[in-house]
Amino acid sequence: MQHLPILPILLPMLAGVLMLLPPLTNTINRHRVFAVSVMTALVVVSAMLLLSSHQQGTQMYVLGGWQPPFGIVLVADRLSTMMVLLTSLLGLGAQLYACAGDDKGGMYFHPLFMFQIMGVNGAFLTGDIFNLFVFFEVLLIASYALLIHGGGKQKTKANVHYVILNLVGSSIFLFALGILYGTIGSLNIADMAVKVRLLGEHEQALAKAGGLLLLVVFGLKAALLPLHFWLPKTYAAASAPVAALFAIMTKVGIYSILRVHTVIFGEDAGALASIAIPWLWPLALLTLVIGAVGVLASPNLRLTVANLVIISVGTLMVAIAMQRESATSAALYYMIHTTLVSGALFLLADLISKQRGKAEDRYVVARKMKRGTLIGIAFFIAALTVVGMPPLSGFVGKTLLLQATQGMAEIAWVWPTILIAGLASLIAISRAGTTIFWRHAGESAIDEPISPLKIIAIAILLAASPLLVIFGGPITEFTNLAAAQLHDTTQSVDALLQGGMNNEN
Repeated sequence: MQHLPILPILLPMLAGVLMLLPPLTNTINRHRVFAVSVMTALVVVSAMLLLSSHQQGTQMYVLGGWQPPFGIVLVADRLSTMMVLLTSLLGLGAQLYACAGDDKGGMYFHPLFMFQIMGVNGAFLTGDIFNLFVFFEVLLIASYALLIHGGGKQKTKANVHYVILNLVGSSIFLFALGILYGTIGSLNIADMAVKVRLLGEHEQALAKAGGLLLLVVFGLKAALLPLHFWLPKTYAAASAPVAALFAIMTKVGIYSILRVHTVIFGEDAGALASIAIPWLWPLALLTLVIGAVGVLASPNLRLTVANLVIISVGTLMVAIAMQRESATSAALYYMIHTTLVSGALFLLADLISKQRGKAEDRYVVARKMKRGTLIGIAFFIAALTVVGMPPLSGFVGKTLLLQATQGMAEIAWVWPTILIAGLASLIAISRAGTTIFWRHAGESAIDEPISPLKIIAIAILLAASPLLVIFGGPITEFTNLAAAQLHDTTQSVDALLQGGMNNEN
């Protein structure tokens, strides 16, 4: 139990390395068994870590015995462990789907998948902004290779754009780190939150510039307007399991904004308090609008789902802009919902594409799918969930978010924008369902068998929606506590600098 906080990083890292060495190397069946076993173990470890942080408080893992703010530290609190468990569940579903044959498109799929999981988990657990940059680079390098997995013109084109944009983002990230370290003298998140209050007037201007540069970087990762244009084509071009895993990628950017601009530049930052909020409000609402336009204009299901991800980004950014515990709690609940249902929809889009033959997932008249009943039921559940229809989790998440706006002047903007985006989603998904499942011509398409692994993978991700409602009481209680912990500096700052539950490597 002492080393539990580092296991979500060590397990996928060691698994990825071992799959590059004999006897596992170049043996796809061994890769599959080993990778699924590791991901299952990672889900168990992540659940244990979440329970431990919930019951015993924040756990701090200090590598090398160097106490903060000088050493590398991992912080396992309610928020970070929730995100790690979410990543593990999504990763397990995506990997099971890949094991049905999608992993044969190129070499080293499973090792790269593990390194991607390692980078994402590291980004969620780190307590230091420089190490956040390091884990960003780990997950990005793995994502470059995963995106082009299987080859093809569309993937290559999308990958070039994706790589160039993220290299620019990484450069800006380093500039921001240099500015913040030069002015504040630390990159430990908790230590920065204390020192930022003590800055002089000249240092405040530089620190503000550094903080806003970080907002640009994280906004690029999160696909916040106007830095969103890379996402639809990139996600639509990726193979199904990769696109499903990428559903967590935007959440890394959102999580980073939540950490930096709530803890460091939050309400207790003195003259630098809430520096991102004047920018977040218009950008979040406009992201919702552009996402709504995107889903209505999408010519196929993959692009529709990708634009639904943009709508979810805008919704989450609105919650962050509120700077309220209730809004943050609602955002955390909604984040769990949207991540898993988006992953399931990317997998469903691939199933539909293979069943419809040459028509793929385009909104055109095509031959009837021979296995359309099972896929149709899954699509119906996913559609109800993603558009926010009662009684599933999308409805609960949006209701909690709308309730959090009570008493705010911005309620006149937030309610219409979220509801109109929801209406656009409903129209787009309805069009997708009616075109794909009801508009037929000619004989049935070729009978393409569906692997049981694919059904299991989709079922795992879709099961989250009813479970989020059935266990809504304990889950919302947890998100309330996680939000309170994040907003309370005595828990998110002071406790960490005083040692917390300190574990040393």
